[in-house]
Amino acid sequence: MRITGLGHAGMFIETTGGNIICDPVLGPSFFGSWFPFPDNRGLDWEKIGREADFLYISHRHRDHFDPKLLQRYIRKDIEVLLPEYPIDDLEQDIRALGYENITYAPAGQVIERGELKIMITPLRAPSDGPIGDSSLSVDDGTASVLNQNDSHPLDLEKLMSFGKPDAYFTQVSGAIWWPMVYDLPVDAKQNFAKLKREAQNKRAMYYIEKVDAPHVFPMAGPPMFLRDDLFDFNGFGRNGESIFTDQKQFIAHMKELAPQYDGQLFVPGTVVTLDNRELVSIEQTLYTQAEIDHIFDEKWDYLEEQRASRQEEIRAEEAERAEALPADQILAEIKAWWEPLLKKSRTIRLGVGGCVRFRIGDLDMVVDFPRAKVREYAGEECIYWYTIPADLVSTNIRDREIDWSNSIFLSMQFSVGRSGKFNEFLTTFLKCLSVDRIEYVENWYSEQTDQTEDAEVGDWIVQRRCPHLRADLTKTGKVDEEGVLTCSMHDWKWDLKTGKCLTTTGHEIRAQRCPVTEDALRLG
Repeated sequence: MRITGLGHAGMFIETTGGNIICDPVLGPSFFGSWFPFPDNRGLDWEKIGREADFLYISHRHRDHFDPKLLQRYIRKDIEVLLPEYPIDDLEQDIRALGYENITYAPAGQVIERGELKIMITPLRAPSDGPIGDSSLSVDDGTASVLNQNDSHPLDLEKLMSFGKPDAYFTQVSGAIWWPMVYDLPVDAKQNFAKLKREAQNKRAMYYIEKVDAPHVFPMAGPPMFLRDDLFDFNGFGRNGESIFTDQKQFIAHMKELAPQYDGQLFVPGTVVTLDNRELVSIEQTLYTQAEIDHIFDEKWDYLEEQRASRQEEIRAEEAERAEALPADQILAEIKAWWEPLLKKSRTIRLGVGGCVRFRIGDLDMVVDFPRAKVREYAGEECIYWYTIPADLVSTNIRDREIDWSNSIFLSMQFSVGRSGKFNEFLTTFLKCLSVDRIEYVENWYSEQTDQTEDAEVGDWIVQRRCPHLRADLTKTGKVDEEGVLTCSMHDWKWDLKTGKCLTTTGHEIRAQRCPVTEDALRLG
């Protein structure tokens, strides 16, 4: 088996039963903000597309699903491996590009093509990508790999039922919450960014130790930001206010904490060869060692070179945007689009619990979640306030973009402030702007309220399932001496004395101290 790095989360897996192209992306993505790091344009995309037998897209995020690349390089009769998601947005996107040879992959079931065995493990919670993310397990008899990309599976036993992988490819640099776009002092941004990077490292290490594969290949980030207004947010940021750990930095972190694992760079052109369940070789076919050293050790110089050479791509993306609509038309369009969805969103409206202000060009607008109304701002107290360029919103209106996380918010081309804590219900609404999505999410939230089983975690009895994404807290939870529970899956925290979530609004937890036993009293 051979695995070639295609950039970001992309890989080309050559097996005895056929070749799988996974999440190929050239970009730029998210309104021209994201470019794969390092540059992957030098790969032989014609050859890769010609030799691929299967296409796997893990989820809809545009740093994994690149329609222009697929149209240009991937033939229409290829067999598409489709994760089993509760809504069919990804399937609709793929079919709209002309792909009809689709294999539906039931969750956790093995698909066989001769000696080749494939299993897709989908996630379906509102915060899993754009309602859906997935990982890919592959075994061709000579070797096995796990391509986890961005997914954060809760049921590791089901994932590992496929078998322990010989090589493990996983995301180590997340990107859904940005301290740098918030209306905060610089020192607060720096502190939040540091905490975010630490939480991402902790989560990545959790999975590395649970999967326990001998060879680990960090991937799926960070991107390059080559727009002038975003350039200083590359890596840790010019001023330490950004969140992106690169592959080389994470490998150093992993070697310090867990030297038993063999961490290796996996960048465009890296070719990993496995045979007889062993790592045979790692070679680099696109970059020289000197070039790789330059990319990672002189990163800002490399990024400056990339910025200077790729402005035409940014201008081309900007030319594809819709012309900014007048303020009254934007208000009318959003009102007609969002108010019917708000009326269906009882749990979300209660979870948001207030007004959210949007300044869009000349428009000053409020979304009143309790009353399910969209109107002009009239001085109301708001819990969140966004400032977004009118051309981005106009483009989303034109395209009927149902996931603003997968467009505006991952672009970083906006600013935001809030009073109080992060509100997951608000971010969920803004990526569920269709009837199908809203109805699914409302039903999902309703199902989460049935959390009757309790378990011991430290000196506390708590509900066994995390109120966030239902992780098993006996495996992912840890209580400190102050009675604060941390779930290692996403680093959410609860004050067990009150049951209050310390990370976001809502999501209270049921908890009480373990009864003091007679044996404990005697020992005391």
